[in-house]
Amino acid sequence: MGAVEVPVEHYWGAQTQRSIGNFAIGRPTFVWGRGMIKALGVLKKAAAEANRDLDELPRDIADLIIQAADEVISGKLDAEFPLVVFQTGSGTQSNMNANEVISNRAIELAGGEMGSKKPVHPNDHVNRCQSSNDTFPTAMHIAIVCELNENFYAPVTKLRNTLDAKAREFADIVMVGRTHLQDATPVLLGQVFSGWVAQIDDALRAVHFAEEQARELAIGGTAVGTGLNAHRDFGRLTAEKISAETGIPFKQHDNLFAALSAHDALVNVSASLRTLAGALMKIANDIRWYASGPRTGFGELTIPENEPGSSIMPGKVNPTQCEAMTMVATKVFGNDATVAFAGSQGNFQLHVFKPVMAWACLESIELIAEACRGFEEHCASGIEPHREIIQANLDKDLMLVTALNSQIGYDKAAVIAKLGNTTGMSLHDAALQSGFVTEEQFEAWVVPANMTHPK
Repeated sequence: MGAVEVPVEHYWGAQTQRSIGNFAIGRPTFVWGRGMIKALGVLKKAAAEANRDLDELPRDIADLIIQAADEVISGKLDAEFPLVVFQTGSGTQSNMNANEVISNRAIELAGGEMGSKKPVHPNDHVNRCQSSNDTFPTAMHIAIVCELNENFYAPVTKLRNTLDAKAREFADIVMVGRTHLQDATPVLLGQVFSGWVAQIDDALRAVHFAEEQARELAIGGTAVGTGLNAHRDFGRLTAEKISAETGIPFKQHDNLFAALSAHDALVNVSASLRTLAGALMKIANDIRWYASGPRTGFGELTIPENEPGSSIMPGKVNPTQCEAMTMVATKVFGNDATVAFAGSQGNFQLHVFKPVMAWACLESIELIAEACRGFEEHCASGIEPHREIIQANLDKDLMLVTALNSQIGYDKAAVIAKLGNTTGMSLHDAALQSGFVTEEQFEAWVVPANMTHPK
């Protein structure tokens, strides 16, 4: 394809340089993150170890590759991975980028001349028994699974646990329930929080289930799933080496044709992240509504005051953590739309939307993790009930009349509620004026705390 000039200070080679020139899309916004670069290093190290053990590579060559790959894993060579997401759909350029960087660094370690491909060749040695078609999907699965385990579950679980602690702390506070944005029968504030906790628990179970599917790797399928040019044990053994390196149990996919030509596992990961994002949006919206005001809104919860909320209105404070969380949710929804549509576009033996699917999943993981970390620290941990307002609102709740249904019937209870609403009377006064109940009966039957559980 002709000569190409490569900066002498970099470890990448001609294939990487060509991609830089040919795919100037979104630069620098969409350059791969640390997770994907690390995963490529893990893969190339594991492949070299497997090839060494299978006598596919001389031990000295394998050891040089392993040493260079370790530097990729550690982050020492991150600057050598400049490629953007929007490249060939198989991720070929990124695979070649990894091959060239590891090859040239191995050559340097051996005292050779970078770019000479001696003694370590990027294709013949670093890419031995591999194709971009099976290495890139393997790397993206490693990256996503590792990001979930190393950086995602902990902050989401911490937020969940903080909300659960609040549910227990507020278990005795009776408040107005609301349906259709209208007053309804009472609930406990602790029950409200417990509902949020259950949403996160359900969503996390779905993420864990999807992650289990993503632990099945395409490695060993080479170009079209047949394993051409690879040792028959290469994929299995490489997956075992990846497991040893990461501490996470991976395995070779049972059907390599599916692993190369479709990425349903990532579609499921993204969908589970979207479900969690929806739950987090619901939680954040509820909290900012409960905290609205503070004088003319609900004002039933107080949240931490983190920064000034207005450049013109002195003293105004806004629910910024809630707003940030909801914006993250919308971005995750968008990423999921990308993954879902891209996931439907596999053709024949190779799916060619791999990079954008991996990037969208990784971004959603990172955004949710960081949003949960900030929300827990700067909002959820500081939520407190405004007991006076909660009680005042509860005292005005005409839907407490529901407690009278089983005593005087729905129709008479409805008359009381409508009388109170049209006259502005309290439920107590309307009930007594109706003549349907006595003072003693009202006090015995209309007990808000008793309305928060089955009789």
